[in-house]
Amino acid sequence: MRYGIKTAPQQCAWQELLDIWTFADQAEVFESAWNFDHFYPLSGDPEGPCMEGWVTLSALAQATSRIRIGCMVNGIHYRHPAVVANMAASLDIVAGGRLDLGLGAGWHEGESSAYGIELGSLTERFDRFDEGVEIIDQLLTQHTTSFAGDYFTLENALCEPKPVQNPRPPIVIGGGGERRTLRTVARHAQHWNLPFATPEIFTQKRTVLAGHCEVVGRELEDITCSVQIALQADQDPRSAVDEAAALFDAGADVIIFTLRNPYSVAVVERLAEVL
Repeated sequence: MRYGIKTAPQQCAWQELLDIWTFADQAEVFESAWNFDHFYPLSGDPEGPCMEGWVTLSALAQATSRIRIGCMVNGIHYRHPAVVANMAASLDIVAGGRLDLGLGAGWHEGESSAYGIELGSLTERFDRFDEGVEIIDQLLTQHTTSFAGDYFTLENALCEPKPVQNPRPPIVIGGGGERRTLRTVARHAQHWNLPFATPEIFTQKRTVLAGHCEVVGRELEDITCSVQIALQADQDPRSAVDEAAALFDAGADVIIFTLRNPYSVAVVERLAEVL
C-alpha cells in the first residue's frame, strides 16, 4: 500500500504547508506530496489567499529530501509547454530527481477569464493539451525539438540542462475523461490520477484506460493508478484509511490523501499513526 498527501496552497499560511511537508518527508509511510496549480482558491472565501503552484513546489523541494514531489496537476493553458518543460527540468535538478510532472488540460473558467488566459471549448482544450504533452515529452528527452501544430510551433528548440531522471520525470495526468484524457494517459503518462472516486467508478475508468493502452500497445501495469481521497481537518483518519483500503482492493496503486483547510500538521501525524 502506497500513500501520498496533497495540500493545495490556498486559504493557508506558508508555515502550515512547510510544517506538513517536512513531517511527511520524515514519515516513511508517505511516498509523495502534492500541491495544485490554481490562482484562485477552490474552496472557502473565493477572494482568499492562494499561492502560486510552481513557486511553492520549488520551495518545498528545498525543504524536503526524500519524498517525491509534484503538482496535481498543472493546467497546460496557463504556460507555454516549452516554458513548462524548462521549469520541470530545472526543478527536477533542484529536487535531486524527485519530481513527478503533473499535467492537465485546464478547466477553471473563472480565473482564466479574469486573467485573459484563453481556455477554449472542451475540444480546443484537449487538442491543445495533446500538443502540449507531446512537446514537453520531446523537449525533456531530445536534444532539439521541432513541432508544427495548431496551437504551438517550435523550431530546433532546446531544453538544457536535461532533468536528473532518465529519460525524464514521470508524467502524471489527472482526470477521468474517457475519450480524450484517458487516451492521452495511455499515450504519454507513467501515472494516472483520478480525483475523489468510488471503487466502482475507479474500476470503470481503469477498464477504459486498459482499452486505450491496448490500442497504443502499452501494458496497463506500466501506469501507476492513483486516487485522491479528501481528509477533513476534524475527521477521524481511520474512516479515510477504510476508504483507501476499498480502493486498493479495486486495483489502485497509490492513495493521495487531500487535506482540507484549516491545515494542521497534527492531522497528518494522526493519519500516519493509523496507516
